[in-house]
Amino acid sequence: MMQRLRILTSHAAVNLMAAACFSALAALAVWGPGWVWAFVPLGVGAQMLNEYNLHRFVFHLLPPRAQWAFDLLYRAHYGHHDFPTNEKLFFVPVWVAVPMLLFNFGALWAILAALGVADAVWIAVAIVPVGGVLAFLGYEWFHMTSHLPVRKTRVERYVTTLHNQHHFRDFTKWFHVSPGGAVIDRAMGTAIDRETLKTRQRSEFIRTLGLRPDDPRLVSARRRFATRYGLTEGEIARAAAH
Repeated sequence: MMQRLRILTSHAAVNLMAAACFSALAALAVWGPGWVWAFVPLGVGAQMLNEYNLHRFVFHLLPPRAQWAFDLLYRAHYGHHDFPTNEKLFFVPVWVAVPMLLFNFGALWAILAALGVADAVWIAVAIVPVGGVLAFLGYEWFHMTSHLPVRKTRVERYVTTLHNQHHFRDFTKWFHVSPGGAVIDRAMGTAIDRETLKTRQRSEFIRTLGLRPDDPRLVSARRRFATRYGLTEGEIARAAAH
């Protein structure tokens, strides 16, 4: 537990999002109307959909030809598939998490206010920085845990099994990580059944999102971010030869 807390709290985005969530919880408890707490579960569900859509449609965009665009996605997610046990690549970057929080909150507040909904700001607080961020923090915990060789609860083992299939069997399937998110994958046709799983062990489904491990864009990104992510020469060489 302490190891996981140390890793979790070492990441800036997690700390910033947690601070936003606890501040929103305190504000809601002190100044918000009591009935608005009923909207918190809606925020949890909305964030689980956001988790799926961001992972599938943004983080898994087809690799750009331009190196600068490829590097952005490498920092956001490609790097995690390249080095799935690197702790510094477990988490959503600050420059993705914080703008997402601000945009979702601002957009929801503006829409509710434009519709003349009473207490629009408190509803937006309950849905986004409370319910949504609580779900986001849960996602980060389960995602981190799925990549660590630690003792796990039954739920954590289940999440780990499905997430490993995303990494090492078919990266075009199982985009959820949070418990319960498998419902979304099944509804969207991105689940893997047992029979299909037996055929998804080819090398192109491992680590590099379908790219050759020595693809020049990957090689360049590994070199560029080696210091940031603590990549050794040996790790870079093994990744290129995988």
